[in-house]
Amino acid sequence: MDFFLQLLVNGVCVGLLYGISAMGFVMIFKSSSVLNFAHGELLALGAFFFLALISWAKLPILIAFVLTLVGSFILGFLIEKFFLRPLIGEKLIFVIMLTVGLAAMFKGFILLIWGGNLHTYPEFLSESIALKLGSIYIAPVYTATLIISIIFLVLFGLFFKKSAQGIYMRSVADNQKAALSLGVHVRRVFALSWAIAALVASMSGIVLGIINGVNVHDLSSIGLKVFPVVILGGLDSIGGAIVGGIIIGLLETFTGGYLSPSLRDVVPYIVLVLILLVKPYGLFGLVEIERV
Repeated sequence: MDFFLQLLVNGVCVGLLYGISAMGFVMIFKSSSVLNFAHGELLALGAFFFLALISWAKLPILIAFVLTLVGSFILGFLIEKFFLRPLIGEKLIFVIMLTVGLAAMFKGFILLIWGGNLHTYPEFLSESIALKLGSIYIAPVYTATLIISIIFLVLFGLFFKKSAQGIYMRSVADNQKAALSLGVHVRRVFALSWAIAALVASMSGIVLGIINGVNVHDLSSIGLKVFPVVILGGLDSIGGAIVGGIIIGLLETFTGGYLSPSLRDVVPYIVLVLILLVKPYGLFGLVEIERV
């Protein structure tokens, strides 16, 4: 029972990371109908930028973390302005292929600077933040993951419900043409969606780098797990992304704990295939009915 509870806690923590990262993916899709295939590389860029700031620049951890998030936010704006915006009005396949090209470009940049080896962050998490609930031990990295995830969820909840930009983003996601007719600056919403998506991907990359080490190939493949997560939760549901992330995190953890660690990376894609066959709109996705 203790082993089960240990896996449960670890799975929820990792799943929250997947969910928050997938939330940025869903935001881009809801606002512009674009599937971002560069999501994994944005995740890796954040992890390596944080590595550079604490290892090369020797900055304090908190300052390096904040600068990484700010830099990722700005990068998201720049990607939308210089790469996505010129393709407005073009066929959707062109935009999707552009994100594939961006993924290759970002990965090549990382390999050029850092190579394909595994890097590790210096030890900076204090053992004092570890939690012990009876015989269940929650390592400092999982405690930090839980705290960071909850803070981000609360901040994003407040942003979408209370701020003007958050309300604009929700209106564009619900009905782009109606929002445009009401004077909402849709292009600004697109840029903000990409900026937030890059920020949450970067945050997820940093925490996953603390857990597993920093390797461009591993982090890029982890970024692909947003697809099973968003398909499971619903491609147009932000809340579904969080639920889907937790489910995928739990399935991975329990598979690695009870069956085989080599199978844990396969489970999300098995779920992806089954969901597409049984419930293609996901658990919380809206079913679209087209009249012919």
